[in-house]
Amino acid sequence: MTALDTFASLRKSCSLAISLGLCLGVSSVADDSKPTPPAAKINYTQQIEPIFRQHCQGCHQPAKPEGGLSMTNPNIMLEKGGDSGISIVRGKADESHLIAEITPRDGKAEMPKGAPPLSDGDIDLIRRWINEGASTEDWKESGVTYSAEQPPPYKSSPAITAVSYSPDGKWLAVSGFHEVILVDVANYTLARRFIGRSERIEDIAFSNDSTKLAVAGGIPGVMGELQLWNTDSGELIRSWNVGSDTLYGVAWSPDNQLISIGCADNSVRAFEVESGKQKVFSATHEDWALDTVFSLKGDHLLSVSRDRSMKLVHVDTQRFVDNVTSITPGAQKGGLMTIDRHPSREEVACGGADSVPKIYKIFRDKQRQIGDDFNLIRPLPAMEGRVFEVQYNRDGSKLAAVSSNHQSGKISVFQPDEGKELYSLAVPNTGAFSVAFAADGNTIAAGLSNGQLLVIDLTTSQVARTINFVDWVGTRP
Repeated sequence: MTALDTFASLRKSCSLAISLGLCLGVSSVADDSKPTPPAAKINYTQQIEPIFRQHCQGCHQPAKPEGGLSMTNPNIMLEKGGDSGISIVRGKADESHLIAEITPRDGKAEMPKGAPPLSDGDIDLIRRWINEGASTEDWKESGVTYSAEQPPPYKSSPAITAVSYSPDGKWLAVSGFHEVILVDVANYTLARRFIGRSERIEDIAFSNDSTKLAVAGGIPGVMGELQLWNTDSGELIRSWNVGSDTLYGVAWSPDNQLISIGCADNSVRAFEVESGKQKVFSATHEDWALDTVFSLKGDHLLSVSRDRSMKLVHVDTQRFVDNVTSITPGAQKGGLMTIDRHPSREEVACGGADSVPKIYKIFRDKQRQIGDDFNLIRPLPAMEGRVFEVQYNRDGSKLAAVSSNHQSGKISVFQPDEGKELYSLAVPNTGAFSVAFAADGNTIAAGLSNGQLLVIDLTTSQVARTINFVDWVGTRP
């Protein structure tokens, strides 16, 4: 038998087998008559809570329960609702006020307020979750929800990661756990507590008119949050949720219209204060962006990063302009952590892992060449450990810097134009994380890792006050 004869015989046998199968009722293809397994039940923690966190909780939380509705605790949200009554009717999405609020009509929805409507996919998930009974069995409260009525307790003082004096000289803002406290500079007494969702506070900055306070922070590995507070009333004006990790390096534009932040997703962003809309998004860094500052005219945004670079972005076009620092491998000995702009010149001071604060001009006046660092004006005397923060005083005649090296640190004040150190204070057994100039230009406040705040009078070179954070808020067992 030839190969051709063998193939013909096999083909005939296969045809016969298929025919017999059809006659006997045996299908040669998959049986589509079996019922489709039911779709998995919606998981609140994995599918619904991220939507609420990104789009809703900024305005519906204990610090800002818009319409009387708080959405940070789903059980309270389901049981209590808001001023309009119960927002979610279990098993009945079409009768739930929440669905009516988030469903677009003519391309617009009532909620999220002042923002684009939720996507069709997000609305469908919420609708399905409600129709399935709005179960929250999978949700576990990660901790106590703190508020003005239930402030965070302290057994000891937390590390002070951020401090800022108001330009009008009235206030000092100091970071804590889940809060920023407002201190009356007249006698350094507690005036107000800004308690929000972010358990970690990374940076704070007053607006140029001292009426608002911007706070960058979040919950590590969960969310980043930018908060905006009214300093007089203590009201949370707005909260932006950004990404899934804490935010850094908050700064105001000179006209108070924009607030910028650095992000752990390597991006740099700026938001319009009035509308809340994102104005700038830049993703040119290769590692976490840790600090930001606007140029003197406010038309450019600068940022520093763990990737050892300082980058310049044009605000209106969001276009990357330049690497201000050298990008030659090894030119920067470590990541950059802090930046501040001179109050009257297009110059910035920066610092980071190499212990050396440096002064740079913002705009390049020479064509870039391999290995250059043309924008560097001068390095300042080295400090101890990583430089965590630098800040100019109001007229730019002084530059304060703080550093930390394991369990020791240093506070320094420089004359930046001369490159001279005017004052230094070693802080043994602790590190220095934050520093700020008072409006008078002759007083600085430095926050330490042991929870102490040092107020230093530069006219006498003496520590005028040493205050533990818990001296303001008290302790609880």
